[in-house]
Amino acid sequence: MKKIISLALVLVMLVACAAVADEKGGMAGGTRLRFTTGGAQGTYYGFGGVLAGKVGEKTSTTITAITSGGSKANIEAMEDGDADLGFVQSDVGAYAFRGMRLFEDRVTNFSTVANLYMEQVQIVTLDPSIKTVADLKGKNVSVGAAGAGVYFNAVDVLKAYGLDIDKDIKPTYQSFGDSVEALQDGKIDAAFIVAGAPTTAVTSLAATKKVYLVQLDDQHIMSLLTESPYYSKNVIAKDVYGTDDDVTTVAVGAVVIANDDVSEADVYNFLCGVFENLDEITAAHAKGAELNLGFAASYTAVPYHPGAVKYFAEKGMKVSGK
Repeated sequence: MKKIISLALVLVMLVACAAVADEKGGMAGGTRLRFTTGGAQGTYYGFGGVLAGKVGEKTSTTITAITSGGSKANIEAMEDGDADLGFVQSDVGAYAFRGMRLFEDRVTNFSTVANLYMEQVQIVTLDPSIKTVADLKGKNVSVGAAGAGVYFNAVDVLKAYGLDIDKDIKPTYQSFGDSVEALQDGKIDAAFIVAGAPTTAVTSLAATKKVYLVQLDDQHIMSLLTESPYYSKNVIAKDVYGTDDDVTTVAVGAVVIANDDVSEADVYNFLCGVFENLDEITAAHAKGAELNLGFAASYTAVPYHPGAVKYFAEKGMKVSGK
């Protein structure tokens, strides 16, 4: 009988947040954290606000979601001590940790919390004659805000099709919201937007205009994946923006990182607040349906924070920590 009771207790611990908890759940001793996300019309900010609210409701940790310039800006804010948590594209996190591309020097004062969902490379246009990446040649194309990770996604995709970002297109550097306005005003022909679909800026555009997404073909996707293994093949369903057909593209992961100075309790509570309340999060934001523990523990470019190592270990999963 004692063995049965003990087994039942173990099962309960694996389902719930199993660390020493306060009355709200999660670990006691949570603090206030600043969570830099992205632009107001991007997925990072909208979804980040939902996650922050749920963690604050369910645990002793309070999180404030803040708009930002995106992945690179979030890492820089963390390096400067102005952020505790942040969203980064999986490729940009690797660039920072290795000191390449966007980063001249290695940035190592951050750790992984979780890989949350896929961010699709969305090449958006209002021109139905632009059907393939090759059709972007000679066009005015937004490649993301200056210094954003989107720029390198554009570089990679264009390169797979034999195009140079500086020589073969006319690049402009605009945020998602500004890109949509420029498309509406006819100032640009297309825009690279890298975010989880549906993305607020594109949804707003599709509400008033017929939106087209440029499709990537399998041959060029394989070339891209061989050159840049950060990507994976992905499909945006036709009902997301009302396109005529499903659109094949590539995607990177949306990763939450934490400053190494953030406490074990706070990172544990973030994961507890999110993954123990998936139904409520999904009811508040469509991206909640994509969350799962296996994917959350799958990022290998940057070691995991001790609080994340603890949480995943309680779920029977091992991640590489600092």
